[in-house]
Amino acid sequence: MTPKEQYYETIAGTIMKNLEKRRMTGYYCPTAKEAADLAMSLIQPGATVGTGGSMTLEKCGIMSQLRSREDITFLDRAAAKTPEEATDMLHQMLLCDSYLMSTNAITIDGELVNIDGSGNRVAALIYGPKDVIIVAGMNKVCPDLHSAYRRIKDIASPPNCVRLNKNTPCAQTGRCGDCLGEDSICSQTVITRRSGIRGRIRVILVGEELGY
Repeated sequence: MTPKEQYYETIAGTIMKNLEKRRMTGYYCPTAKEAADLAMSLIQPGATVGTGGSMTLEKCGIMSQLRSREDITFLDRAAAKTPEEATDMLHQMLLCDSYLMSTNAITIDGELVNIDGSGNRVAALIYGPKDVIIVAGMNKVCPDLHSAYRRIKDIASPPNCVRLNKNTPCAQTGRCGDCLGEDSICSQTVITRRSGIRGRIRVILVGEELGY
């Protein structure tokens, strides 16, 4: 085990203890493959499954595994034939059995921090789906809420705006302009300090750098 791997495992252990205090369940997987396998094992046969937009889920191979499972109903926006159908799926996801997503940041104290554009992802995190499975690389870990917020605005949002072809200041300069324009992806800021239903939110920490 390298010093970095050992560090990730140590910090993950601290975070998992703090998640438990906040009525959330934490796991640690050294690799993305192990994380994907664990996520799949947490989804019960017969479940209706939704996802938030996430480069982490793509990179882990979770999206492809969901599409190949024949024992679940996967609400796959990529398969929607019209914008209306895609919007209808987003609404259906709010009542699904399992909802998978990443988090923009997580503090060592176990708080989840997310900033969303349309709000579908944070809405599902807050209320609706029976359980929420979060997969996050250790690059998302931050010391506190302030650094978590700055991480999202300065590190995560700019490349996401570039990926989504958004005409925002951060896409043009690489620096947050605190914009309010049509293309802004920073509409809602949600801090999850506690799960109202014990164990509803399960967080899989991964000992790799994943997503933005």
